[in-house]
Amino acid sequence: MSLRQVHAYFSGCVQGVGFRFTTERIAESYPVTGFVRNVSDGRVELVGEGEEKELEAFLQKIRKSFLAQYIHGVEVQWFEPTGHFQNFSVGF
Repeated sequence: MSLRQVHAYFSGCVQGVGFRFTTERIAESYPVTGFVRNVSDGRVELVGEGEEKELEAFLQKIRKSFLAQYIHGVEVQWFEPTGHFQNFSVGF
């Protein structure tokens, strides 16, 4: 089992389109924890922890959902997990 933490920043027209709540719903299908929140520069930030393959599938599902029409770019970085998260939620 390879536990990891992923930081993903989605850019484009990603705020005000239900991105965070849709991402939270998608997360329910994966054994991941973390959060998704809007960033003041117009991007959406996702921080997730879990098995690397599950996180990759989670990100892919977001990219293939109806949200794809709003996403113009994604920056992804991988880190060691912190274990700080109990669930996946929308951050404000």
